[in-house]
Amino acid sequence: MARVYVSIGSNVDREHNVVSCLEYLKKAYGELMVSTIYESKSVGFDGNNFYNLVAGFDTDDDVYIVADTLHDIENRHGRDRNSKRFAPRTLDIDLLLYDDLVLHGDGIEIPRDDLVQYVFVLKPLVEIDPDYMHPVLHRTVAEILNESELELADIWPITL
Repeated sequence: MARVYVSIGSNVDREHNVVSCLEYLKKAYGELMVSTIYESKSVGFDGNNFYNLVAGFDTDDDVYIVADTLHDIENRHGRDRNSKRFAPRTLDIDLLLYDDLVLHGDGIEIPRDDLVQYVFVLKPLVEIDPDYMHPVLHRTVAEILNESELELADIWPITL
């Protein structure tokens, strides 16, 4: 059984898409660990603020099946795969971690670099599993956040 963490973001019909995404993930994987939902300004483009969170789950599916399932959920929410990298998103689900797997290829990047680059990814992960050991950096995600220069004021918790 693999422990998986995904980041979830939306800045188009945010509340609906985040809630619906969590429902799809529960149907696919059962019980979820879910962080607080945070709001943040869009990065890399002018656009509506994002809702961001991290969810974790355990699965027997291999990493490619998980990636396909996440893409299917995004597609069901109208994800436009032809848009620019930094653009509005109905739903963006990124596979951050899959146990201690390190994989860069076949369209999969694990551990995902976003994990240590963006506070809206790292802080929610630390919230649900602060002792998770980064498989490349060999430090816990809490240590990575504490040692980072990421600005915690750039995100703020919201309640749906």
